[in-house]
Amino acid sequence: MKIRKSEKCSCLNVYSLLFTALLSLITVPLYAQTGVKANDTAIVVEKNIMVPMRDGVRLATDIYRLRDAAPSPVLITRTPYNKDNLWANTLQARRTDDAKRFVDAGYTVVVQDVRGRYASESDFNPHANETNDGVDMFAWVSAQPWSNGILGTFGGSYPGGTQWLPARENPPALKAMVPEVTFSDMYEGNTHPGGVKVLHDLRWTVGMIPDVIRRRQAAGENIPANEELPSVNTVLNELPLAGHPMIKKYGSFYHDWLNHPTAGTYWDSISPSAGYGNITAPALNISGWYDIFIWGTLQNYLGMKDKGGSETARNHQKLIIGPWTHGNFSGRFQERYYGGESSSDAIDLTGIKLRWYDHWLKGVENGIDKEDPVMIFVMGIDKWRTEKDFPLPDTKYRNYYLHSAGKANTLNGDGDLSLDLPRNEPSDVYTYDPMNPVPTVGGQVILPGENAMGPRDQQEVEKREDVLVYTTPVLEKAVEVTGNIELKLFISSSAPDTDFSAKLVDVYPDGRAMILTGGILRARYHNSFEKAELLEQGKVYELTINLLATSNVFLAGHRIRLEVSSSNFPQFNRNSNTGGHIPDETAEQYRTAVNRIYHEESYPSRLILPIIER
Repeated sequence: MKIRKSEKCSCLNVYSLLFTALLSLITVPLYAQTGVKANDTAIVVEKNIMVPMRDGVRLATDIYRLRDAAPSPVLITRTPYNKDNLWANTLQARRTDDAKRFVDAGYTVVVQDVRGRYASESDFNPHANETNDGVDMFAWVSAQPWSNGILGTFGGSYPGGTQWLPARENPPALKAMVPEVTFSDMYEGNTHPGGVKVLHDLRWTVGMIPDVIRRRQAAGENIPANEELPSVNTVLNELPLAGHPMIKKYGSFYHDWLNHPTAGTYWDSISPSAGYGNITAPALNISGWYDIFIWGTLQNYLGMKDKGGSETARNHQKLIIGPWTHGNFSGRFQERYYGGESSSDAIDLTGIKLRWYDHWLKGVENGIDKEDPVMIFVMGIDKWRTEKDFPLPDTKYRNYYLHSAGKANTLNGDGDLSLDLPRNEPSDVYTYDPMNPVPTVGGQVILPGENAMGPRDQQEVEKREDVLVYTTPVLEKAVEVTGNIELKLFISSSAPDTDFSAKLVDVYPDGRAMILTGGILRARYHNSFEKAELLEQGKVYELTINLLATSNVFLAGHRIRLEVSSSNFPQFNRNSNTGGHIPDETAEQYRTAVNRIYHEESYPSRLILPIIER
């Protein structure tokens, strides 16, 4: 959704004034007021205030504020994950600590169940109502006696989106945001990276179903007693994709996503990136190198610096990226520990947020607006560092070319990665069987299991014949790679459509092959994500694969490795190789593809790495 500034000036302020006045009159105060203790400071808690939206739907809202305090700036988060968890759920201890410290610091904290979730009314349609509902909520909060009319927002993942989407309407009270681990472009940056359907949102959909069922039962619907929620593994392996009857019945929005496999207007309407030019609030963007939304976070930072709707927004974006996944901010993983400095607690991330709010909402001159805007954790040397921008201003992009004698299959093959241009070399070939896909092992993913995400050893994966492995010689000196990573591949296929996936890997002297980042491309989108173009059998195409970003020092004695294959399941859905509408296809329709990677003088396949030399 794009709004011209002329349209905004003509009606937004008038609408906001009228709507604010209306809400202040018709709010329904269905709440209990209690006193709780946090850090020995009395906090007033008002539960389940039913705030009406412009269409009359009421959204359940909790308020946390200091007793007898003067009107203060307000920090708002809107969530589909049950607002009661903000304070009570120890699984969200980091966010709970945020909320308590915010209140102790003199802010009023407001948390709301989004439309159709938990105590709020109506039906849930992910992202579709967050723009208008967010704007309405900001207007209501601004009119309350405990508010001084200055607002900030916080929250991660979906609640990050509930910050960005209403911000596109430039609500006048919104002065600062702290979106964590969240998306930008809903198509390429969330549901279809590289044009391939990610499956973490199928798992997410399963997680949404229990509340849908509870709400329908409360409304009097007779839910069969033998209806059982499917396991995540069952749903992920189901063919056709999302074919389980529980998904069809209780998660119909997921099928709507499947039926929009190309980029365009449908996704723009719920994408923060479509409205950067209207956003005037500065944002503190937070993510992890292994976060599923690392690309979205970087796009929000860069997009706002380039297109933000005010000089303040363009000049005061801030970025923090740690060695973290979507939910693990500890820096500690089963196969890799990044040291005592690596956790969010070690850098007092909540304290950084408070400094951000204090400056932009209270006018405190604490210097945060003058500090380096970028703070990154550099893996390998396991140190935090601040930078003037991202990508780093002194980045040098270097081509690492793929080489082999035609047998790069497996880690024991003859694939090499070097700075030398290829000459006349035979291509590498493998058979991709979607019924035996390359398994996901770590990376930027959300999957069940404590050790499913983040840094993982790839050696077992690299034993497969359908995985091509290209590795540099042992490094004589350290090489730092920090920034966006791209792969140029020259390919052909026996199929009208297939996928090409890749991973960047740090190989240790003992042979461990630790994944850093990866990406994928559905070949039918080799020219555009807005239009599918099937392949001609045997014709050579140049593909550009986005391998997201990382910051890692490959130490002396290590090696840089690239893996190339055609699947990474269940992080991404499998390509059936038919060229058809994959979500509707059964297992019987899937077929194998013979895929070929070229690396010769006319087809110089290459990995493009952002090198930092200091």
